[in-house]
Amino acid sequence: MLSLKLPESPGESQVSGGNKKYNFSVLVSEPPTTEPVARESRSAERGACLKEKDTNMNGPARTSALAIALAGMVLSISGCNQLEARNELNHGVEAYKTQRYEEAIGHFQKATQLDPKLPMAKTYLATALAQSVVPGLDTPDNLKTANQAISIFEEVLAKDPSDVNSLKQIGGIYYSIKKLDDAKAWQKKVLAVDPKDPEAAYWIGMIDFTEAHENILKALGPAGITDDGAGNAKAPKKVMDSIKAENGPLVEEGLQYLNQAVANRPNYDDAMAYLNLLYRRKADVDYGDETARKQDVALADDWRTKAMGTRKANEEKKNAEPGGITMDSNGNMK
Repeated sequence: MLSLKLPESPGESQVSGGNKKYNFSVLVSEPPTTEPVARESRSAERGACLKEKDTNMNGPARTSALAIALAGMVLSISGCNQLEARNELNHGVEAYKTQRYEEAIGHFQKATQLDPKLPMAKTYLATALAQSVVPGLDTPDNLKTANQAISIFEEVLAKDPSDVNSLKQIGGIYYSIKKLDDAKAWQKKVLAVDPKDPEAAYWIGMIDFTEAHENILKALGPAGITDDGAGNAKAPKKVMDSIKAENGPLVEEGLQYLNQAVANRPNYDDAMAYLNLLYRRKADVDYGDETARKQDVALADDWRTKAMGTRKANEEKKNAEPGGITMDSNGNMK
C-alpha cells in the first residue's frame, strides 16, 4: 500500500520493494511532512477583517467615498479569505499527521477554494487523496478518488512540468489501480526530467518483472506446471516459446533500468532484490539454451546474496545513527 507524506516542496517519493519469493510489496517513503503554515495572530486577523464604517458625506464626495469603501471591502474580503485558507491548511496538515485523511481532504479542499493561489494547497490535497486510494481495488469510488488525485497533480504540472514529485505521485497512483503501462510511462517522464533518479528506474524494472511474472504464471497454470524459478526447463516447448516472445522485451527493459537504479544508488538493496527475480524470468526467455539458462540462475543467486548483504549493512548503519539515516542528493547513505 502506498504511504504518502505531505511534501515540503516538490520532492522525491522513494520506492522500495519486498523480497519474498515471487511475491512483492511496494512501500513509498517521501520527504518529511511540512510544519503547519505559520498562523497570523488573532488581532491581525480581526484587523484585516474589520468592516468599513459609514461616514456622513453628500454629493460627489459621498460617491467617491463609496467607491473607495467598496474597493477596501474587496481587499478586506480577499485578505480574510487568505487568512482563513491558511487556517484550513493548518488544520488539514494536523489531520493528515494523525491519519485522519478524510478530514484532511475536507480542509485542503476548502483551503484551495478560499485561496486558489495558496502555495502547496493543491499538492497537499492531491497527496491526501492519493493516500485514500486503496491499492488493487477497482470500485467506482476508489477509481474516482484516484482520478481526482491525478487530475489535481496534472494541474500542478501544468504550471511546473518538471515537478518530479507530481510525476512520481501520478505513477504511483496508476500502479495502485493496476494500470501498469501508465505507471511505467509516468516514471519514464520522471527520468526525462532527472535521468539519474534511482527510484523511477527502480519502478520501471519492478513493473517489468511484475508483468513478466504474471505472464509466466498464466502460461504455466493451464499446463498444470508450477514455476520453479530457474527457467522451467521441463515445461512444454510450445508454452515456453510463447513466453520467450511475450517476456523477452520486458526482461530486457527491466534489467536495463534496475541496473541503472543500482548504478545511481549503489546501496539500493530493493533494486538488487528485483534483479534477482528478473534474472529468473530471463532464464525462462533463454529456454532451450542450457548454458544461458544456468548463467541466468547463477546471476540471480548472486544478486540475491548482494541484496541480503546490502540490506543488512543498511539496517546496521541506520541503527547505529541515533538521528536516523543521512542521505545525499542521490539517496545514498553518508
